Amino acid sequence: MDANPLSTALHSLRQAAELADLDPKVIELLSVPKRTMEFTFPMRMDDGNVRIFTAYRVHWCDALGGFKDGTRFTENLTLDELKALALWMTIKHGVGGIPAGGGKGGVIVNPQELSEWELERLSRSFMRHLPIKGAWVDVPGADIGTSEKTQAWMLDEYESIVGFHSPAAINDKPTEVSGTFGTDEATGLGVYYIFEQAVKDFGFANDCSVVVQGFGKVGSVLARKLTEGGYKVLAVSDVYGGIYSADGIDCVKLNEYFLKTGSVVDYSGTEPIANKNLLEMEVDVLIPAAVQSVIHDQNASQVKAKMIIEAANGPVTPEAEEELQKRNVPVVPDVAANVGGAIVCHFERIQGLTDEYWDLERVRNQLKEWITRAYDQMTATAKEKNSSLRMAAWMNALRKIEASAKKRGWV
Repeated sequence: MDANPLSTALHSLRQAAELADLDPKVIELLSVPKRTMEFTFPMRMDDGNVRIFTAYRVHWCDALGGFKDGTRFTENLTLDELKALALWMTIKHGVGGIPAGGGKGGVIVNPQELSEWELERLSRSFMRHLPIKGAWVDVPGADIGTSEKTQAWMLDEYESIVGFHSPAAINDKPTEVSGTFGTDEATGLGVYYIFEQAVKDFGFANDCSVVVQGFGKVGSVLARKLTEGGYKVLAVSDVYGGIYSADGIDCVKLNEYFLKTGSVVDYSGTEPIANKNLLEMEVDVLIPAAVQSVIHDQNASQVKAKMIIEAANGPVTPEAEEELQKRNVPVVPDVAANVGGAIVCHFERIQGLTDEYWDLERVRNQLKEWITRAYDQMTATAKEKNSSLRMAAWMNALRKIEASAKKRGWV
């Protein structure tokens, strides 16, 4: 099993490029990042000591537009992880019809070990030392370990540097500093819109059974929507453990419990379940919403779900997907299923550039329209090419990137 996310992303690129008969020069262009930045900066901690932090920013391809998105503050951050995420983001933007290139960055740090003042200094220092930034160049968004709060600090630091207001320079900000409504729910809500369409297309019942692996920012929103939509959520998990109920879990009430306790573990009316067993349950739809490579060559044969929808980035390895395809288990890929966050980030940038701000209903309606259009385009290509949904989504994005690269004279 190769759990390296960059290997997974590049495997999809090569496979889809062959199916799309992509120009070899475009494949070469997309096989490496346009720009990789590694930099360090000093920061004085609350105890007076100075600590040196290592940070990264990866720009993959900007044929479709300026670079965006997430910024991670995690202690196990690697350059390969960020390269994979930047490539995935490039493809997501193509799939979603977003005029942007793929970017990803972050700092090697455990934010839980920082005080509030240290977290603010770190956020501002990252933005101050980031070599390339700005609304028309590279727009950092939030990701693991970052939030609306860190993004507000980053925006303030950037505007202090340039000397004027530029709300479109940072994504995932609070509405109080020119952010957009719907940011927190965007990815999870987008997955739900895709789920609704996919279960209809593949003939599942209106109350089909679901397992959600991961109850973070994406999984919790998704699980609540599943309960509200009348679907039967049999099991969910977070980093501390999993819970199961044969009668289904009310994820609206579970979310209230989660906000009070910080975990789904020991929720009333459920029994504990190991993550391994959760992934291998007999269920209609399995939705991995946590981390990459959780379904791999060593457990794919034990996965009994009838369909998988990838809410996380790269949760199914190429080897695992081959095994699932042999059993005709459809996999709705991450680059289509979880593109909702990228779509709403695009809406946020539009609002920041125009100073015309949308209400929540408009954001949700536009999100549903954009993400279901991308889904329909993917399924149409899958039928036309007799391919997997993943390959169809990648082909759609690659064709857009190829067309732009050729018009620009890059290849």
